[in-house]
Amino acid sequence: MLSLDMVAAERDKCESPVGYCTHCDLGAKSFCSGLTTEQFRRFMTFLGQTSIECNATIFREGDPAQHLYEITVGAVKLYKLLSDGRRQIIAFLFPGDFFGLSLNGTYAYTAEAMLPVMVCRFPKRKLDALFEEIPVLEKKLLGATAQELAAAHDQMLLLGRKTAREKVASFLVMLWDRLCGAGERHQLITLPMSRSDIADFLGLTIETVSRTLTGFRREGLIALPDVNHLLIRQHEALQRIAEGA
Repeated sequence: MLSLDMVAAERDKCESPVGYCTHCDLGAKSFCSGLTTEQFRRFMTFLGQTSIECNATIFREGDPAQHLYEITVGAVKLYKLLSDGRRQIIAFLFPGDFFGLSLNGTYAYTAEAMLPVMVCRFPKRKLDALFEEIPVLEKKLLGATAQELAAAHDQMLLLGRKTAREKVASFLVMLWDRLCGAGERHQLITLPMSRSDIADFLGLTIETVSRTLTGFRREGLIALPDVNHLLIRQHEALQRIAEGA
């Protein structure tokens, strides 16, 4: 017969660690969600948390890829520099997003904080060694890789086939989907990125981005209380524009 202590020990092996981690409040979106308590405790021995100042570079393109990162607070932009010095922003990331993936041992892009940021940092070598012990972590990493690939495909479509008006509408819909909760029809969005960042993400000029946003405001699709805030008034109309309808 099992003693009470033995029953408690077995229970701890199976329970979810929700509530144990004080690093974030991402819940099911966090990289460590779904681990048993025993797995979670093992995983925490590898985990580090780092705070990063606004506008600070987290790593540069070509640096050795020593860590993987998950954002818990703030926002990060990823970009590549072209041979002529121009910048192409390839992603805006928010809490719950994972970055720092690499295929050849070096980072393929530069990561920069757009706001004060908190990240969970995972040493890549130690994480690789942990996959055999905790297979669910490898599955989660494969999911993050697939998500990054899907985002790259969306970016190719955005840059290659859409008009300026469709690009800006697509960007606004993306922000809505990422930053607004379900049913939040008139939520004020804080923009961590500048107009220059938006232009470098969409492959447009700053003037075109500003002119298009002003046009959407005049049409009543959005409100722009100030340069750092946005209110989407007609999501469905923006969605139709983004889809070229």
